[in-house]
Amino acid sequence: MHEPSWNYDRAETTADGVIHVLGVLLGISGAVALAVISLGYADAGVAAAALIYALSLVVTLSMSAVYNMWPVSPRKWWLRKYDHAAIYLLIAGTYTPFALQMDARGVWLLMWTWSVAALGMFLKIAFPNRFDRTSILLYLGLGWSGVVLFDQLVTSFSAPVVWLLAIGGAIYSVGVIFHLWQSLRFQNAIWHGFVLAGASLHYSAVMASVAGGV
Repeated sequence: MHEPSWNYDRAETTADGVIHVLGVLLGISGAVALAVISLGYADAGVAAAALIYALSLVVTLSMSAVYNMWPVSPRKWWLRKYDHAAIYLLIAGTYTPFALQMDARGVWLLMWTWSVAALGMFLKIAFPNRFDRTSILLYLGLGWSGVVLFDQLVTSFSAPVVWLLAIGGAIYSVGVIFHLWQSLRFQNAIWHGFVLAGASLHYSAVMASVAGGV
């Protein structure tokens, strides 16, 4: 296996670290707020789905912070595969509270996203540093797979919720450009800034739907 290089200077590492610390703090505080609101929600299924999403968000942001802030070493290589696998977890987790508030097609969407996410996580953990380019396409494809039920999304949720989901997805997608642009200084920090922005919008969409924004 060929281990990737982490050739970031002190300023780049610091900037990326600040973004990750901010992301973890926002993720934990946001998860607590969502848990408090969702547990008071009448529909136990929606509340459970929101908690699954909150857990996936905190796990993914925390895993990214640990991996990216860990000193270059064999352990960093080991952490890398779990960081990449966690992306699938977040995608499936984000779909969960929305799919369970839709009709029967939402259940099929839920089964699809978690099945593909499980496969993606397995490949990332079992075959680290392989299928990297393919994984990016799979991330994007899975993330946008809900478009096939766009009509159901529009009728099931308010316009602000749908817009938050769409813009958040677009921000994630644009951020991939910087993820691949490895010769750009602060590339990693910029990429993670896009991730934090996209995650914030999707969190807002989940909160709005759970809090009665549907």
